[in-house]
Amino acid sequence: MGYFSANTADEAWGLAYEMLITNSDHGQESRLGLTREILHANFHINNPRERWILSRQPALNPAFAIAEVFWILSGDNNSSFINYWNPILPRFAGNGPTYHGAYGFRIRKHFSIDQLERAYLALKNNPDSRQVIIQIWDSKVDFPTTDGKPVDDDIPCNICCMPKIRDGKLEWLQIMRSNDLYRGTPHNFIQFTSIQEILAGWLSLDLGSYHQISDSLHIYERDVSSVSHSKGNYPKNNDNLSIPKTDFDLHLNFIITALNKLSSQSLTKKQFSEIINTTSLDTSYNNLLLVCAADSARRRRWENEMQQSISNCGNGLLREAFNRWMLRNLKK
Repeated sequence: MGYFSANTADEAWGLAYEMLITNSDHGQESRLGLTREILHANFHINNPRERWILSRQPALNPAFAIAEVFWILSGDNNSSFINYWNPILPRFAGNGPTYHGAYGFRIRKHFSIDQLERAYLALKNNPDSRQVIIQIWDSKVDFPTTDGKPVDDDIPCNICCMPKIRDGKLEWLQIMRSNDLYRGTPHNFIQFTSIQEILAGWLSLDLGSYHQISDSLHIYERDVSSVSHSKGNYPKNNDNLSIPKTDFDLHLNFIITALNKLSSQSLTKKQFSEIINTTSLDTSYNNLLLVCAADSARRRRWENEMQQSISNCGNGLLREAFNRWMLRNLKK
């Protein structure tokens, strides 16, 4: 068991990496190959707003991470939307028109209630509640067959979320059955600390700490030689996603519409310009959208538009994350 406690997600990820990478004597087989594994790993991030992992090499794609957060928040399970932002995703999650275990659909639609909305109302009216659990795993559709075979390529790794209010802050516990430190953990931190911060805004609360229990934290042997940990001094994330719910709902609708346009083959430069020059969004949300716009322009080889988008982003950490992603692509 490992306990990885730090002020930032980047620091906590680095502690887990250092333990796993030296854990060469504890190989564990899986359906996708041999892994190095830590059972019952426990992460603690004191400042969840510092959610970005910049020390991981190769660098992650911040545009995909951002698009995925809003895809989850919209309750969507359509694969074409998220596949645009990560074209290799079908390799891991299947080739259907929808994703079986899409977190947002599970949270907001699958169980016939909007669990995020219900969590907001329950905690607003009873801040002392210990009964708010946002469920993702559904044993009726996720349990392996009796011979142990997966029922789908996309079985959710996240089991549930447990938000609680303590001392005027929104605390968060995330439970995961399986967690790939290389491909999964950085994105899981971004996904659920963002939701934590957004829900805190709805409730007019400060942001508490983030805890994550990864029952099987692992790295695949095939990836060990490809992944490294490069410590450095990175900019702080000064953006704040905590806004009132009525404002957030408008922001979500606007951003999802913009992301659909940015991922459309018929996007024109005029439409692109309208998106990156919007005045409809709070600065913190606009910064996120600008990173996605920059990556959309990169894919189209619109060099000027890409540079304009990322230059307009007022968040130095996000600019750094995008520049690292750019350098990774230049090396290919």
